[in-house]
Amino acid sequence: MTGLALLGLVASVCLGVSDFLGGTLSRKVPLLTVLLGSQAVAVVVTLPRLLVAEPTDGVGAAVGWGVVGGLAVAVGVSSLYRALATGTMGVVAPLAALSVVVPLLAGVFTGDPLGPVLVVGMVVAVAGTMLASGPEVRSGSRTGMRPILLALLSALGFGVSNLTVAWGSAHHVTATLLANAVTALVVYSLVALVRRRLPRVSGRPLLGIAAIGVLGFLANLCFAVASLSGLLSVVAVLASLFPAVTVLLGWWVHRERLSPVQIVGVVLVLAGVGVIAAGG
Repeated sequence: MTGLALLGLVASVCLGVSDFLGGTLSRKVPLLTVLLGSQAVAVVVTLPRLLVAEPTDGVGAAVGWGVVGGLAVAVGVSSLYRALATGTMGVVAPLAALSVVVPLLAGVFTGDPLGPVLVVGMVVAVAGTMLASGPEVRSGSRTGMRPILLALLSALGFGVSNLTVAWGSAHHVTATLLANAVTALVVYSLVALVRRRLPRVSGRPLLGIAAIGVLGFLANLCFAVASLSGLLSVVAVLASLFPAVTVLLGWWVHRERLSPVQIVGVVLVLAGVGVIAAGG
């Protein structure tokens, strides 16, 4: 396995475990506590990157893309954790993988051709989304329409974030990652101040929150470094596997069960995402 493939795979595993922990903890701990605590840890573990020597010519552009990505990731993470906490992880996580569509559309708008492979991938992913989410929407339970919409919103947030991380890292990796992490932390802090809810947590949940921050940083770092190769299609394919990790953990730990039609839908979503990423 090449170093590029390994980085993409590590990013995927880190994201999958991080999302599972975030969704699980948000069922027991206030969501804002999980978001603020994990993001604070992410900022702290990003700071040592300042010791890495990089050309400083593109710092301004990198910070700009990092800020945009931080705003997007704040929306994406908060939406995903709420969806995972209130919905079925086996359905929510694959829908979040549709984030790969954002870089695809960005490429199309900037002149990239939309070939038949990409069209097939999009059709398969949309069909899978309908099959996977249909029973959830019709159930009328807590795993109804809201988690589905939140999952799709998170896909948009993550898609924009991944795109800006790749663009910003082309100028300066550290500045991009640090601006991204700090911006998201500022957003969560402002929300906490407005709501006057300061995080209070200890014991095992605190360890889980810290792990989310570290895993999120590692995932972003691996994705940023791998994107410098220019082979974003390869990185995107491997990084898009993260929902499979979340789904497996949800099945193993929470004993989640999906109907046959939902299983087919989840498989189609993941397959469609893989085709889109490979064709991009």
